[in-house]
Amino acid sequence: MSLEVLYQAFIPLFVAFDAPGIIPIFISLTTGMTLKEKRKLGTQSTLTALAVCVIILLAGKLVFSIMGITVDDLRIGGGIILIVLAIYDLVFSSEERKNSNITVGVVPIGVPLIAGPTAITTLLVLNDSYGWMATTISLVLNMIIVFFVFYYSDYVTRFMGRSGSHAFAKVMNLFLAAIAVHMITTGIVNIVNQHS
Repeated sequence: MSLEVLYQAFIPLFVAFDAPGIIPIFISLTTGMTLKEKRKLGTQSTLTALAVCVIILLAGKLVFSIMGITVDDLRIGGGIILIVLAIYDLVFSSEERKNSNITVGVVPIGVPLIAGPTAITTLLVLNDSYGWMATTISLVLNMIIVFFVFYYSDYVTRFMGRSGSHAFAKVMNLFLAAIAVHMITTGIVNIVNQHS
């Protein structure tokens, strides 16, 4: 395995995971949490995404085939989860939703924000194109980047201040809802096109 192959496998995954792009959503979902809680959640999110990706690499095509699941089914399901969460966060304050933050590291941050339909599809394609070794190394390197992005996300929050972070979190929830709608509509359009 050459460095060129590793690079070619790394870049598509880096784009698919979009760790810098998830920071605003991570901040919005962790508003009102302590630094320790945020870092624990970041670790949980990264490990969840890594576990899902490893399972996809090992048995993704087989599982999808047996269950009759397509990437577009994942898009629609993930989109529904995201839109419900976005609406919930917009309606309730950080204190009222604090208990629900226990699981947001798994859903929706770990899946489908990090290990979403795009990342899953990219993994399967890269595995076919460059082999399991280059894909696995690229996956681990990208997960390390994701971990550090979440680990140090509090510096962004400190820079904006408490009120700024709160306002920013609410605005980001609107974007989260928009991402959810896009995932749902893309999935529906693709399914309709396949059957027309």
